[in-house]
Formats: sequence, structure tokens, C-alpha cells
Amino acid sequence: MALESSPEQPQPLRVVAQAVKGWIERLGWVWVEGQLIQINRRSGSRTVFLTLRDKLAEVSASVSISPANLDLAGPLQEGATVALRLRPSYYTPSGRFSFYCDEIRPVGEGRLLAQLEQTKRLLQAEGLFDRARKQPLPFLPAAVGLITGANSAAERDVVENARRRWPAVMIETRNTLVQGPQAAAEIITAVQQLDRLPTVQVIVIARGGGSLEDLLPFSDEGLIRAVAGCRTPVISAIGHETDQPILDLVADVRASTPTDAARRVVPDVTEEVARIDQARERATAAMISIIARQQEALSTIRSRPVLADPTATFDLRYEQLDSFRHRGFRAIRQLLTQEASSVDHILARVRAMSPKATLDRGYTILVDGQDRTVTDAAEVADDDRLVAHLASGRLDLRVTGRHDAPGGEHSDQPPDQNQHLHDHDEPLRDQ
Repeated sequence: MALESSPEQPQPLRVVAQAVKGWIERLGWVWVEGQLIQINRRSGSRTVFLTLRDKLAEVSASVSISPANLDLAGPLQEGATVALRLRPSYYTPSGRFSFYCDEIRPVGEGRLLAQLEQTKRLLQAEGLFDRARKQPLPFLPAAVGLITGANSAAERDVVENARRRWPAVMIETRNTLVQGPQAAAEIITAVQQLDRLPTVQVIVIARGGGSLEDLLPFSDEGLIRAVAGCRTPVISAIGHETDQPILDLVADVRASTPTDAARRVVPDVTEEVARIDQARERATAAMISIIARQQEALSTIRSRPVLADPTATFDLRYEQLDSFRHRGFRAIRQLLTQEASSVDHILARVRAMSPKATLDRGYTILVDGQDRTVTDAAEVADDDRLVAHLASGRLDLRVTGRHDAPGGEHSDQPPDQNQHLHDHDEPLRDQ
């Protein structure tokens, strides 16, 4: 009921504020649909503040919710349409009006996005999106498997662009539904059929653009698991650049459009011919360069003296050998001359010291009948027969007298043999 008041009897502000609080909170809990235009989440805060706006009218309100209740709704982004269970609240100290929310649910596309995000998190936790699982595409596949709608623009884009790039490409096409509740099952069957064909070395799943609901079959969990289990590399070419179903994450290669898939699946014959020509030119240039370097090296080797005149080395060695031979001969002659001079010198000394040299100087060697050398007059007696050896020949002598050296000592001068020895009338017979 309305409060009674007048200028003379105004109501206190606290009374009015409490009345307003009572009137507002009497509404209780109510489900409200609106669009999130702002999400203000502060780190460590126990409350998240949302700004909710009506989808048709310029009406907005502030909503507070706990982080736990907000996370239960899945990942929400600004602009999403949601249904919230609200209770109006009036904060009397500041007079601030707001709503408190204890449950929030995505509505329409937002609900689909939340479901897709939940499926994506589940599959990602299993490792189906890991880069290590990705298979490389073959350079030139024997056959290309194509899964797409019958007579669709996506099919024409893939086939025409692939054949324009490589006219001999073989394409195994499987036409299936690409939207609706039966599409995922048909696509799974087509994937399994193409994966069993030994000639098919890559599979392309293609579809044109569409709404989120139209592209839902390409986020089906069964299809994702079927693609993850393929032995054949899979290319996902769904929608436009901005569209990204879960199939893009599990596929080995993601193509932005069906035309991009055709570009990735086969090489361009014109580009490959140009590359071959370039490779041939580089190989030819490399061979010419190698041959030129080898010819230059051979010319350098052939210009060396040993190859320009192979006998020059022999001539040089012959000259050295001849020089060594002459030096050897000179050394030998010099050595022989030195040795001959030494021998002559020694021989002269030997001859000077030999008895023959003494005999040559006029001395005589006397021997008695027993061939003993006589050096003392006392060693013989009168009438003894002696033999005198001369430098040339010998004489048979008989002792007729002896003369001892004065003082009983031998004289240094030999006595005159003519005074002591006389030739015997008869020569002595040889003993």
C-alpha cells in the first residue's frame, strides 16, 4: 500500500527505501531471457558482474552471479543469448537496484556453442587433437576420396580445381547428406568405405558455408572418432574461413574452403613442370661448373713440369747421379792416394828398419855353423867357419884371429872385416 506523506509530514528516506526494497523483492525468482553484453570477472572476486540487455528494446540491467554458477553454464562470450533465473534486489545503503542470478543457461546458438565446447573439451582431453597424431599428405595421391553433398558447389570446387591443377587425378566421390540428423551417420559410413580402399591415399570432407545448426553434423562426436581412427590422411574443408567445426581440429589438415582443399590435395602440374625445368637448369649449370673446375684442375696438373716433360725428372736425377758418381770416384782416388802415401811412408820406415837396408849400407851379417848370428868376437874361436851375408850374395869365411873390444866391451864401430876374415881357399860345402 502507498505511504502517506505531505510537505508538512514527509516520510524518512529509510522508510521509503525499505518500502521500495519490500515492493521489489516481493517479485521473487523469475526466468529472464536476454543478451550478455558485458562480463566483468575479477581475479579473486567472489562475484561476477554481468550486463544483460533486452534483445529488442533498449533495456539493460546489472546482474551479479557467483563464479561457480557462471562456470556451470560452460564458456559464455559477450553477445550470447542466455536464460537466467533472477531475483531483483535493492541495496538500501546506496539505493542501487540490481538482479542476483543463481542459474544461467545458454539459449539457441549459445546453447549449441556450449554443447560443442563441452564435446570439444572431452575429445581434447583424450588427445584426439594432438599434433603428433597428424599424418602428412602424400605428394601425388593415386586417388583422392571426396565426401560431399550431391551436385553441390563444394563438389564442383574440389573436382574442377583439382583437375585443373593435375588433370590425371583420380577422384572417388561419395555423396552424402551434409546437414540434418542423418548427415553424420552417412558421412561416417563414407569415411569408413574410403578408408578401406587401398588406392585412396587422402580423403577430403567438403561442404559450403552455413549456419551453426547446418554445420552441426561436422562436430558430431561419432564422426570425430571415426576420422581420428582413419589410417588415411583427412582434409577438412567445411564452410568458410570463419567456420570451425570440431572436424577441423581432428583432421590432419584444415582447408579454409573446398577450393583450398583442392589446392592442398594435388600439386599444380604447371608449377611442377616449372620446378623440373628449374631443377634441370640448376643441374646443368652445376654439371658445367663441375666440369669447368675439373678441366681447370687438369690443366693445372698438366702444366706442372713433371707432366709437361716427364723425362725431365729422370734427366735431373741422372745429372745428380752422375755428379754423385764423379764425387765418389774423386773421393775414392783421394782416399787411395792418401792410403798409398801412407803405405809408402810405412814401407819406407819398414825398409829403413829392415836388415836389408843395413846390408845395403855395407854391413854384413855373420852366422856360425848353426845359423846363429854372431855379434861378439868371443862367441867364435879360431879356425871356426862362418858365413857372411851381404847385400848381394854371401861369403864363406874362416876365423884366423879374434880381437876383443877394448876394455872387454864391444866397440860401437864394427871392425874392418878385411882385417879379421879371409876368404878360404875352398868354399865350404853346404851343410
